Amino acid sequence: MKRTYIWLAAAMAIMTWASCKEQKAETKKETNEVIPVKVMELTGAGAEGTVEASGHFTTDNSTYLSFKVGGYINKILVKEGDKVTKGQLLATLDLTEINSMVNQYRLGFEKAKRDYERVKNLYNDSVATLEQFQNAKTGYDLAAQQLKAAEFNLAHSNITAQESGFILKKMASEGQLVNAGMPVLVANGVSGGNWMLRIGLSDKQWSNLKVGDKAEVFTDTRNNGALTGKVLRKSEGIDPMSGVLTADIALTGNQGGTFAEGMFGKAVISTTATKDTSSNGYVIPYDAILDADGRTGYVFVTKDGSTAHKVRITIDKLLKNNVLVTGGLDGVQKIIVSGSAYLNENSPIHIIQ
Repeated sequence: MKRTYIWLAAAMAIMTWASCKEQKAETKKETNEVIPVKVMELTGAGAEGTVEASGHFTTDNSTYLSFKVGGYINKILVKEGDKVTKGQLLATLDLTEINSMVNQYRLGFEKAKRDYERVKNLYNDSVATLEQFQNAKTGYDLAAQQLKAAEFNLAHSNITAQESGFILKKMASEGQLVNAGMPVLVANGVSGGNWMLRIGLSDKQWSNLKVGDKAEVFTDTRNNGALTGKVLRKSEGIDPMSGVLTADIALTGNQGGTFAEGMFGKAVISTTATKDTSSNGYVIPYDAILDADGRTGYVFVTKDGSTAHKVRITIDKLLKNNVLVTGGLDGVQKIIVSGSAYLNENSPIHIIQ
């Protein structure tokens, strides 16, 4: 019995030794497995980047058209999309109340004029006093100004096109009661071809832009390449309608193309706001970075082309699809940009195209 136990223990020891040897061999095999990776040659780069944003086409002279006085709309003579010419009649008010007001002031003016002439003659004959004469003159002048204001309102009781263009939107209907200044029509002028792309921006994008930055503008209606433009202006506050900061990209030169108000477009802007000598560094892809935390991250590099090494980097800012790194890559010539997730320190690698 004792001899049987001895043989059993020996057999178990041999099996354990064989199993450990097999595990070590497997571990060694996994450790020595060559991992295919892609690398990128590092070259110094400034902090120039791009901002990519989308928006809609508009013109610099879109106008909200309204009546000078309130009242019932009598006629709207155009519809959305109509082409209009400068001076064309677009909408009118019901003039019943306005004409009545003008007539009242005209009658008041005529009475004030008669009173003034009568008191003037009496004053010349030394019958009326100076005060009576002055009061009559004041009443006459006041009535004249009231009539002038009423006639002005009558003349502006219709809406005419301020310049040639298109009706973008109709915001009221015939028979509707509108207040003075309430928008009835929205029109734009396109006679000068002054189309621009109004884009929405994040706080970071807005801060990176400068007026004059060059841009490429893309639309689905243009198949022969991008349009060229530049940043015309930046908003000084958040647009209350969209809730974002905006910028206007003016198209430069006569580049042709057909546009419509509200048409979608996309802009890629080459920013110059980040060009400064204190931010020189290396631009690397997002995919190359591991374990990023704030301004710190890690990447794998290779010096000999066959072994990976993990280094810590300092992130300066985000660019279009890339990251500007200002620390940790000095002296590095090749950075691993694909396959990093499978690497450890000193992992054997094989560089592929």
